[in-house]
Amino acid sequence: MSGPRTLFVTGPGGDGATTVAAATALAAARAGTDTLLLSPAPEDRLAALLGAAPPPGGAPDGPARVAPGLTAARIDRAAAFRTGVLAAQRRVRPALDLVGAAVLDDDELTELPGSGEAAVLGALHAAHAAADPPRLIVLDLPGAVDAVRLLALPGQLRRYLRRLLPQERRTARALHPLLAQLAGVPLPAAALLGAAEGWDAGLAALEALIAGPDTAARLVLDPTERSAAELRAARAGLALHGIAVESVVANRLVPVAPADAWAARLAARQESVLTAFVRAARLPEPHRLPHLGAEPGPAGLAALPLPPPGPPLRAEPRLTDRRDADGLLVWRLPLPGADRAGLGLVRRGDELIVTAGPFRRALPLPAVLRRCTVAGAALADDGALAVRFAPDPGRWPDAGSEGSGGPG
Repeated sequence: MSGPRTLFVTGPGGDGATTVAAATALAAARAGTDTLLLSPAPEDRLAALLGAAPPPGGAPDGPARVAPGLTAARIDRAAAFRTGVLAAQRRVRPALDLVGAAVLDDDELTELPGSGEAAVLGALHAAHAAADPPRLIVLDLPGAVDAVRLLALPGQLRRYLRRLLPQERRTARALHPLLAQLAGVPLPAAALLGAAEGWDAGLAALEALIAGPDTAARLVLDPTERSAAELRAARAGLALHGIAVESVVANRLVPVAPADAWAARLAARQESVLTAFVRAARLPEPHRLPHLGAEPGPAGLAALPLPPPGPPLRAEPRLTDRRDADGLLVWRLPLPGADRAGLGLVRRGDELIVTAGPFRRALPLPAVLRRCTVAGAALADDGALAVRFAPDPGRWPDAGSEGSGGPG
């Protein structure tokens, strides 16, 4: 049996992503899918939406049942940070005692920058690793730009880890017990390499989950120019990091009221912004939610016309061999929503470092492109970044063996 499906819900801050996440989870549960809602929103806000405040994600009794088929848990970032620090102290207590270091107590720990991201990713990992996981996990994420950075974090940390501790150094770990015997003292590097292997395995599992076939994002937009610009950049960032989008939800739409000139103008402006965004981000017709005038309670949440999650919209990079036509190979990287002015491209060794607005990713080159040089790039009309590569004569096989080195 495959693992749970995961749906990330995000949008510009203040556009109603938490409400949409809760309504989406409730809609899925009412459609017969066993669903878990995870959210870092304040306790009182979740209580107003769901009718009761869900417990923090590590509560002894687990997530709380808030509706038939729906459980919920609150991501308590400060508590997760304290728990993590205390657990780490216990693991290295002998080393701390050896150097005379004082340990920290629970009541003196204060949350550090970055601990919130770790708590969200930790809650997601724990939900997937549960003995009896739900069929769907709906994760309420922070604002769209921060959400993309959060989802990209495991892959970026793995890259840094591989650069700092390359595979050959980790492989040499087998020699450390022998060296320790010869030296007569334990080698801290052995513990470091062992820890690095554990970090890499955990990050790899998260990276595979985030960009996996059963994971997608639902985007929330209160149609203003500011929000549309931010969400368009986030759409490109999600594509850059290989994360599918499931749908977009247009939130707080003002009803068309011909008798009210102000409301009519606002409705027309919202529609114009929404149409332009959907076209630029290459998304299907959005789900539409009316402006309610206030945050809905449990009854209002159930009445919101939101469907359960649909299939992910995913576009994969594609390599095209055009050597017979113009002597080039073209690697097409889908970047829907990207702005030409915010694009950047740098070849560094066997990686292509791509920048799309506020986001950057180092992409490993396919084997055939490692023997090529970058000949140019352009953002195509379909939203893909087409990077052209020319075979490097010094590294390319001769004509007799060329067929074995080309892309499949």
